[in-house]
Amino acid sequence: MRGLTNLRICAILALLAALGLISGPAAQTTEGPDIAIVVNSENSVTNLSMPELRRIFRGERQYWSSNSPVVLLMDAPGARERGVILRTVLQMSEDEYTQYWVAKIMRAEASFPPTAVFSYSMVGEGIRGNRGAIGYVIASGVPAGLKVLQVDGILPGKPGYPLR
Repeated sequence: MRGLTNLRICAILALLAALGLISGPAAQTTEGPDIAIVVNSENSVTNLSMPELRRIFRGERQYWSSNSPVVLLMDAPGARERGVILRTVLQMSEDEYTQYWVAKIMRAEASFPPTAVFSYSMVGEGIRGNRGAIGYVIASGVPAGLKVLQVDGILPGKPGYPLR
């Protein structure tokens, strides 16, 4: 009887895996649309290296060369785009990122974490309304009035673009 139950459980798990309803780490992929880094159209920056981008998203670079403050906009946890930024730019998990910002605030290195946004329209409004704002969106859906930055000299959609 116990053998039959184990066989049924294995069959159900195999069926769920085959249908793609459950997956393991090996099934995760980095394929997907490019993620564009976007700023206010009046921002003079056109290109950021990956180390510069990392410093911005870690809150280590607080001002643009124009002396306007950097205002970082991040998607809410769970968004694919946020996962790409965490994995590719910051090289952190969601938990590590949360711990990083809690520690930064506790050490008085920052007053608050990056602003959380919940939609592309919020990203667009936040960046259009603040010359120092920076965020990210799917490259094929960049809201009007935002400037797409090159990363390491490469625009989204071009070979070698790192944010996918």
